[in-house]
Amino acid sequence: MQFSRDLPADGATRIIRAYAAGSITTNLETVTHSVVLSAGALSAWPPAAPDAIDAGAIAQLLALRPEVVLIGTGAKLRLPAPTALAEARAQRIGVEVMDTAAACRTYNVLLSEGRRVVAGLLMI
Repeated sequence: MQFSRDLPADGATRIIRAYAAGSITTNLETVTHSVVLSAGALSAWPPAAPDAIDAGAIAQLLALRPEVVLIGTGAKLRLPAPTALAEARAQRIGVEVMDTAAACRTYNVLLSEGRRVVAGLLMI
């Protein structure tokens, strides 16, 4: 699916231009592996499946100091273990879990609102 929402055009802000099963295209690159995405960074994210999302994977997202975290779990919504999300709750950081397509759309909306959003997106 293609996205066409008006977002910052500064070239440095990472926005999602398209999502297809197994890949996302930002304004800067296309990736086919699970990623951590924020306005200023894109890096590999170790989990390859929802069951692999643990406290360490969430810590990687929290290290970017977001106000909200989005977790995309592939084609279907699958909740991570509650213990994986404990540190986000302790820091009072909102976490939303959804399928990856919905997480991509929500990421762009929150980014366009000027929110400090970080997405952990599984490419499965």
